Amino acid sequence: MRNAVANSTQNNHEVSVTHNPTDFRSLMNYFWNFMDSSNAEFSDLSPKIQVTENKDAVKVVAEIPGIDEKEIDLKISADGYLSISGEKKNEIQANAKDNYFSEISYGMFRRTLQLPWDLDYDATTANYNNGVLTVSIPKSQTEKQKFKKISVAKS
Repeated sequence: MRNAVANSTQNNHEVSVTHNPTDFRSLMNYFWNFMDSSNAEFSDLSPKIQVTENKDAVKVVAEIPGIDEKEIDLKISADGYLSISGEKKNEIQANAKDNYFSEISYGMFRRTLQLPWDLDYDATTANYNNGVLTVSIPKSQTEKQKFKKISVAKS
């Protein structure tokens, strides 16, 4: 089996990269998230994230099942990086002979993402319910006024 894996990797000469960062910040963000998720212990716990925007705020939703809200560490840096980290602890101490099969992961996780808006970090709120963390970050007045509606006339 080891030879089969070695032969398949030797014959595979193409390497494809699916992420094409446009600037240094997104490159570093991609790198750190890749490093966080490349470790098998962390990848099972790394939360899946959804970021949405409306005219007033940015909302980040993260799936973090099985974690107590006291174990979640949420930080926003002044330069716009949101970091979600925590630890899922194994509460059950069972004998190894009693354990037949387990896919439940325990350990630490961290996920960092760049928020590309001018936001009011001091007014950020976070709620955790049924394994879902919802972070709402209001836009600053400057960000809200960045876009102006332009009328289109028929010529």
